[in-house]
Amino acid sequence: MIARDNPAVRRFAGQLGALLTVAALPVLAQNPASQIRAEIGRLQRSIQERPLSGPDFPDANSGVQQDLKAAADALNAGRIYLSVESVERAAEFLFAVRSYVERKAEIAKGGLPAFESLWGKESVDLTALEREYQAANWSGLPAAIQALAEVAETKTGPLLDGSRGFAAANGLEDGLYYLGEAEGEAGFARFCASLAMPRKAAPFPLRSFRAELQRLQTKTNAAFQPPRSIDLHARIIELNATLKLAQESDAAKLYAGALYEYLEATLDYGMLDAAPLDAGEQAALKKDLAAAHKKLRAAKDDHSLAQMFLERADSQTARADGSSPSADDWRSARIIVDQVLPAYFAAQTPASPLPQVAGKTVNITLVRWPYT
Repeated sequence: MIARDNPAVRRFAGQLGALLTVAALPVLAQNPASQIRAEIGRLQRSIQERPLSGPDFPDANSGVQQDLKAAADALNAGRIYLSVESVERAAEFLFAVRSYVERKAEIAKGGLPAFESLWGKESVDLTALEREYQAANWSGLPAAIQALAEVAETKTGPLLDGSRGFAAANGLEDGLYYLGEAEGEAGFARFCASLAMPRKAAPFPLRSFRAELQRLQTKTNAAFQPPRSIDLHARIIELNATLKLAQESDAAKLYAGALYEYLEATLDYGMLDAAPLDAGEQAALKKDLAAAHKKLRAAKDDHSLAQMFLERADSQTARADGSSPSADDWRSARIIVDQVLPAYFAAQTPASPLPQVAGKTVNITLVRWPYT
């Protein structure tokens, strides 16, 4: 069995603590941009001081650095919500790979009992973080930040539980990877709660989005037919994973997170049939993006969630490095304007009745790994 004071565990615990330190700092005289920049810098130093080495993840360092660069570029461009979104991707992957790389050798010595001991310790720590998150005051933060934290919170539990199952069924390395993902998500949720970002507008009227999710799931099921189910298999799997996460958030009454994932799923669904944009359509899209920004600036409500998707569209149509947008970049930005934003504004209205299912129904439980 691995001891709690084992050097490998202490090193990794120190890394987790480093990521979470920002949440414990006083927010006086801070602003969200400086907090986000500090978090990006902390993660960058972590990669520089302790690179993620190993044949199983040869591109891990560059992958984390790419996400951190995207976060820094977005912040420099004033796209603060897009920047936080990129920090989440970097933190999740960093912790997943670091857990795998740095714990693998030590855990292998003790086998499954050693993993179970480690899992028990981390379960206690993550439960404590969950209590801190749940006790946080979200009433004054923008809905976009609340949504990102709620999604991270929704993912933490299944990743933690799944890591135990994967360790037993697939191997200790898989268990360590998903355990690290859970740690990264929990830490990111706490980081969101620490941001000194007071909401400056009326709150978004959050509610259950079960009806919208059910309708989109029905459309997704219908789309899963050959040849599209073969040609677009990866996209449809990702769409279903997004819908699953949205439904779990909604069931947990984490409605900001549910809305965020519903909008993500709306984008994913739109990409199934999105057509390429020619030069004239690209120019028209840029005008539509400018008009959408103007509409949000004139509004008196908290539209930070819509702003986050607009920031993504901006980054896709005008890349920070000056390179040309890809065909998918243009398609995604067009769908954000034509489908995601209308879905967002429709979500401000009261919930519509759930679709009625004709005839008898049979409940079937499918067991699958979370978010795949």
